[in-house]
Amino acid sequence: MSRVLDDLLELLTLEPIEENLFRGRSQDLGYRQLFGGQVLGQSLSAASQTVEPARHVHSLHGYFLRPGDASLPVVYTVDRVRDGGSFTTRRVVAIQKGQPIFTAMASFQGDEPGFEHQAKMPDVPPPESLPSDIELLRRKAHLIPERVRDKFLGGKPIELRPVTLVDPFDPKPCEPIKYVWFRADGQMPEEPQTHKYVLAYASDFNLITTALQPHGSSFMQRNMQMASLDHAVWFHGNMKVNDWLLYSMDSPWAGNARGLSRGHIFTREGRLVASVAQEGLIRLRQDAR
Repeated sequence: MSRVLDDLLELLTLEPIEENLFRGRSQDLGYRQLFGGQVLGQSLSAASQTVEPARHVHSLHGYFLRPGDASLPVVYTVDRVRDGGSFTTRRVVAIQKGQPIFTAMASFQGDEPGFEHQAKMPDVPPPESLPSDIELLRRKAHLIPERVRDKFLGGKPIELRPVTLVDPFDPKPCEPIKYVWFRADGQMPEEPQTHKYVLAYASDFNLITTALQPHGSSFMQRNMQMASLDHAVWFHGNMKVNDWLLYSMDSPWAGNARGLSRGHIFTREGRLVASVAQEGLIRLRQDAR
């Protein structure tokens, strides 16, 4: 297992400090605030630890309430809302400095038979034929602000290989559709829930920036303010996140300083394993702080 992936798994393995109460450490990815994927993955980890193993998460719906501080740990409280005959429901609140920064509802269900169909996987080049996002960024390393350059170009637990190439330093208007291959960069435990924690974490990469593509804008602009407002993940089955997964994203709408993006996540063989939706703040500030 790679050191950076080992660090991510430790990040998603929370410390129980009381019944229904957990603590997780934080990581600084070089953004202005705590990475949203961290609280998504940690919230799912906290909720899962209060549910019987025979039931698996099938949906997670969260709202980002306040910016998180990447230098501080996060405390998670879990409310055991319902343990029904078929479904289990949990409410999770993430807290820093005595204030909620994120809240989520998660639903769990055991396996049972039913109708089956799925969306078709897009026809895209294989990941082996594509450079990684870090390789692409290194070609323009001199344009990355020095204070975050090492974090942007250093080793990552999630390897990304973009199919859709958008230059963040010189964006051109294009349709709001994006394809990215991704995988956990190393060996993973066999336990299926851990793969879902990592998938929830990775689902926050690239999604809302798809809404910028028709406007020829980038998150690297000095006057661009972006933040996740809400995020939903539907899990359609188990997967191996250390195998290549295709993230197919589109943005059907933007307006009122917000953008909506959707995503489907497929295995390399074409099985749909998750669907995602996110709305985010997209604001052009008059000041350039």
